[in-house]
Amino acid sequence: MAGRQRPPPSLVLFARGVIARLEIWPTMRIAVQESWGGPKSADKQTWLASEIVDTFEQQVLTPDDQYIEELLLQVMEDEFDCVLEDGSAEAVARDIVKMWEQAQLGEQQMVTGFEEVAEKVRGKKIAANVVSEEDEGSDGSDDEGSEEDGEEMGVDEAPALIDHRRKNEPEIDEDGFTIVKGKGRAWR
Repeated sequence: MAGRQRPPPSLVLFARGVIARLEIWPTMRIAVQESWGGPKSADKQTWLASEIVDTFEQQVLTPDDQYIEELLLQVMEDEFDCVLEDGSAEAVARDIVKMWEQAQLGEQQMVTGFEEVAEKVRGKKIAANVVSEEDEGSDGSDDEGSEEDGEEMGVDEAPALIDHRRKNEPEIDEDGFTIVKGKGRAWR
């Protein structure tokens, strides 16, 4: 192993923080708990953390929170079949960018805070409100809020999720033909 160099301490600190932040993100916790990404959902979470760390390590210009948010949204949709519309990816992205900045300065408070919260929630099930596409019109929110251990760290409540796995009934036009709809991905 003479050719391998150890990563800088700031990168190791940042990687620990990213892993912890993804572990306490309610949407990711539900996706892994419910195996939305298949039997290897936990591995996909770890892979996402490594992709985020690599993105920061390999970029000349530091990625901003919008870039990281888009990465999170894309991975959640592609790997977990989950379309997020709750804004939680934005908060996670902001935290990740802030952790990068702090890790470069050797500041550990944010990372250790996320690790403490992750340790408290590890192994605990999270309750989810899965909202079907038909119920999407109602707000699906519950006015009773519970204090969660990570609230002061910017951890969001579990969002109401939309069940995209249910197939809608075929749509028939006035001539009796079934209307075929694309998956929303346009050819370019």
